[in-house]
Amino acid sequence: MSLTNGFSGRLRGLLGGTVRSRLAQWSRYIPQIAALEEPLTKHSDFDLKKTSLSLRYRARSGEPLDRLLVEAFALVREAGRRKLNMRHFDVQLLGGAAVHYNSIVEMQTGEGKTLTATLPLYLAALEGKGAHLATVNDYLAKRDADWMRPIYELLGMKVGCVQSQMPQPERKKQYACDITYGTANEMGFDFLRDRLLKRRISEGQRDLFGAMLGKAGSGHEEPVQGELHFMLVDEADSILIDEARTPLIISALPGEEEELEAEAYRWAAEVSPQFEENEHFDYDHKDKTVELTLAGRQRVRAIPKPPAMDRMPLSTIYEYIERAIKVAREMFLDRQYVVRDGEIVIVDEFTGRLGEGRKWRAGIHQAVEAKEGVEVTFATNQAARITVQDFFLRYSRLAGMTGTASTSAGELHKIYKCRVIPVPTNRPPIREKLPTLVFGTSDDKWQAIINDLVEQHQRGRPVLVGTRSIDKSELLGQLLNEHGIEHCILNARHIAKEAEIVAQAGQQGKVTVATNMAGRGTDIRLGLGVSDHGGLHVICTELHESQRIDRQLIGRCGRQGDPGTYRQFLALDDEILLTGFGPKKANKLKEQGERLTGRGPLSGFESLFYSAQRKVERRHFRDRKVLLYHEKERQKMQRAMSQDPYLDTAG
Repeated sequence: MSLTNGFSGRLRGLLGGTVRSRLAQWSRYIPQIAALEEPLTKHSDFDLKKTSLSLRYRARSGEPLDRLLVEAFALVREAGRRKLNMRHFDVQLLGGAAVHYNSIVEMQTGEGKTLTATLPLYLAALEGKGAHLATVNDYLAKRDADWMRPIYELLGMKVGCVQSQMPQPERKKQYACDITYGTANEMGFDFLRDRLLKRRISEGQRDLFGAMLGKAGSGHEEPVQGELHFMLVDEADSILIDEARTPLIISALPGEEEELEAEAYRWAAEVSPQFEENEHFDYDHKDKTVELTLAGRQRVRAIPKPPAMDRMPLSTIYEYIERAIKVAREMFLDRQYVVRDGEIVIVDEFTGRLGEGRKWRAGIHQAVEAKEGVEVTFATNQAARITVQDFFLRYSRLAGMTGTASTSAGELHKIYKCRVIPVPTNRPPIREKLPTLVFGTSDDKWQAIINDLVEQHQRGRPVLVGTRSIDKSELLGQLLNEHGIEHCILNARHIAKEAEIVAQAGQQGKVTVATNMAGRGTDIRLGLGVSDHGGLHVICTELHESQRIDRQLIGRCGRQGDPGTYRQFLALDDEILLTGFGPKKANKLKEQGERLTGRGPLSGFESLFYSAQRKVERRHFRDRKVLLYHEKERQKMQRAMSQDPYLDTAG
């Protein structure tokens, strides 16, 4: 649909004044790009590359990129049509312009963010300073780089992709390309490794740094990343907000003190079940803190300890017990983490994916390791660290794309100085919201979910069911097995099959159960005849701690003008009520629900769930602000001591 054929009217109707004026300004590029389209179709591949090289020369000679945007976008559109049989829609051109102007673009699921990204990445790369795209995992980084590579190569651009476990020389080669795809984690860790390496080189300690990387004696490491010029963050809300709660840390080599700590963590995990709430400790459900009572401290002193702990202060021993109690209450296998190859791997609560290379702070990760009986790793010696916020703010230009950012627009602008720009869909959405159903207990809720699922399945519709955790998805899997319904489960245990599962999720009669991720990064395309039966039906089994995650799930249906429906199922014993309101009010609601069990859907309770969700969102926002504040204070101290703010003072 062209902006010149009625689309401008949709802009006026759907968007606020400031955003509308910006989009109206950028929409003037659309007819200019369209005017170049027909002449470019007559060019040979050689002519397109020659024109691209001309643009590169102009950019590197100092001509502003704004003046090159129309020609650059027209070239990319023609290259996409020619090499991938994918012609950029007008709304994708609009999204590309918004990204170029350092915005975080909100484009609905299925609107083609991967193709849109080629426009601003190519334009930024013309300057020869590198253009980076960060996404959430290795699979998506490699898939997108390989998928879009023909566009870039036709225009004379080299494309790189940084992957985990990639050796340093190969990393350097990938970063040397015009455009580099990778994960936010890997790029952040490469920044830290480069800082460490530069210090080691300046101190003549190459071999020591090589040993830290498992390359003892290699003696030829070099910084890999180069200039931080332009960064486009894919799934921007997930990376810039959700992952920002945990800093990136490179640990130094352990010493004797860490061995003692490991023993203390294991001892605390072993004895913590002996402590009872309200008698030995108090638990603050709002701030999720544990504090030993007088009786609890007396209990600690009475329990036999390993001889090595005799030199530990009692106050420190109390902290080990409090951490062990905290993780026993809050951290659960197959919810917040999984055990893989003898290691604790975090499950990202917002995406359902494994958080490779990430660790919880303040000793929580070590307490979980002790709880699960795996090797306790050492985190007290930090060689280098950086917050997600600080890393991305080091880029000269920052922009992003996602399907859900409007609800966090204030935070994104305050921290990253990026405005959120919603781009309307290429076709008007026809997604239908069915009435939300609230039940007294989870048992009633799950039965209603099964009934709805069976009904839709019998109609031949594909069904996508979203859950909050791995154990919930596998519980639903058992219920589906009992009803003889064939299904696929998509969670952190089955991540290797993600693309295959999502590719089939829109076929007639398919049932897919997804933990949070709900096919992020991959479109669910409807099979033949599915539209006639109503399209994809999405079932939301519980509210997440962020309404953005619920929107990501809902956004899987109704892509590109397809029909689709969704329904939310809630229960008065759902976790969001406990997390949002605390135990007193949550238990009261739970008791009320038990009295109403078996009566079918309840009315008048729905708003409570959204109120609880907003409370949790505000709490997480506060936590991120506190982390950023303390990190800035730490960096000020480092700078005052004339040291690198990202490297540990102990070295």
